[in-house]
Amino acid sequence: MAGPTFVRACGLSELEEDTPKRVELDGTPVSVVRTEGEVFAINDICSHANVSLSEGEVEDCQIECWLHGSAFDLRTGKPSGLPATRPVPVYPVKIEGDDVLVSLTQEN
Repeated sequence: MAGPTFVRACGLSELEEDTPKRVELDGTPVSVVRTEGEVFAINDICSHANVSLSEGEVEDCQIECWLHGSAFDLRTGKPSGLPATRPVPVYPVKIEGDDVLVSLTQEN
């Protein structure tokens, strides 16, 4: 059985620390975040309100939705506070040179 298929999301050099970057992969909006020495990819749409998470703040390995303040763990996608109660998908990430590769195969 084949493993996940990775596609280039952006260049590592394009990512600023704690500043989400919105990309679209095969029609799926993804927020790519470089924080605490790692790179994460999380679905860019808040599970509570249909807004872009990449417009929010990143702190303590979480991304906060700018509209109502729910924060999602970049490792698991789980919300850490109301009003969101459902997790958002997170995706596997690989770094090859300056390329950030993301697989839309969900980890959670």
